[in-house]
Amino acid sequence: MDTRIVRRRFWIEAFCALVGAALFVLTLFSREWIELAFGVDPDGGSGALEIGIAIALLAGAALSAALARHEWRLAEAR
Repeated sequence: MDTRIVRRRFWIEAFCALVGAALFVLTLFSREWIELAFGVDPDGGSGALEIGIAIALLAGAALSAALARHEWRLAEAR
């Protein structure tokens, strides 16, 4: 049985990774989610802004996942 005790930081990083990855996938399916969510069209309907945001979200998700993994390994060492 795994009895690791992780800090709150792990859960925040894991949550950020999950949200970032989910929004990335959402953007792959619908490039108009900013227009739908906020009622504005900053890129004229081209979807370029959403692609840029998706790439940033994917990078943020990867970073958050790496940080969460680090926290998990620190808990293993304790």
